[in-house]
Amino acid sequence: MSPSGKALPVRLSLGPIQYYWGKEKIIDFYRSVETTPVDIVYLGETVCSKRRSLRLRDWIEVAERLRSAGKEVVFSTLALLEANSELGQVRKLCANETFPIEANDMSAVQMLAGKTSFIGGASLNIYNSRTLRKLVGMGMTRWVMPVELSQNVLADFRQEMPVAIESEVFAWGRMPIAYSARCYTARAHKVPKDACGYCCIDYPDGLMLSTREDEEFLVINGIQTQSAKVHNLVHALRGSTAGADVFRLSPQSEHTPEVISLFDQTRNGALKADEATEELKALVSDDLCNGYWFNQAGMASYGATGSQ
Repeated sequence: MSPSGKALPVRLSLGPIQYYWGKEKIIDFYRSVETTPVDIVYLGETVCSKRRSLRLRDWIEVAERLRSAGKEVVFSTLALLEANSELGQVRKLCANETFPIEANDMSAVQMLAGKTSFIGGASLNIYNSRTLRKLVGMGMTRWVMPVELSQNVLADFRQEMPVAIESEVFAWGRMPIAYSARCYTARAHKVPKDACGYCCIDYPDGLMLSTREDEEFLVINGIQTQSAKVHNLVHALRGSTAGADVFRLSPQSEHTPEVISLFDQTRNGALKADEATEELKALVSDDLCNGYWFNQAGMASYGATGSQ
């Protein structure tokens, strides 16, 4: 929503890579993103501080190329900090004067408050409008809604939040559900977290966890737990009254440019949401879901009208 109260076109963002990829893969990935119609790109490591395929100056080079390609570029901070060294990484990132920051932990908020505006990540756990207003007062200009909140909650928030604040929703990818001090991938390999051998690099889209009944249940990604199913809100791009300004797509190891294209065609009316969903299904090996958006079980799947 613009300051004048007029509706602006929905924008597409590309969230930070949630997995551990090698340097060449990351650089090649973002070169492929340069020519896509995505509007905003979030960069940086948000899951594990041990993942250092790129140094800060490497990330800045990637950011400058994306900005030259017309993208709004944002640096994202870690979601869970456990050591002073990690705090130092966040401090260095927040000190950059060129690119805005997505704060995924309150330590980053404290570093930025009163100095510069920032985006509030989903891991800040904003679950009520009072918290939202507090963070807006500290300089937050856009917030990413927690994945388990519904469109009705967003619509209610829109009635209470300042007009200038933008709302971003997670619209594609495996949903980040929780973070833990324990590394689940290391545990699966029966090695200590401090001697993990960076084994999560062998799982470019996370490690699937199944129940005893052999039903896919969760994906483990280092210290992060994700949904097994792929969250899909392509139906909400057009005609939604919830008031989302930005729809976030989460990178995956394959077909991300195609996913961006399908969402872009849908928001522009060149492709129907049902058609886009069928094409999206063909790009992933897992089932799609969107139940949280309709205030239902997250693993459920609904059409644009909320019918299964």
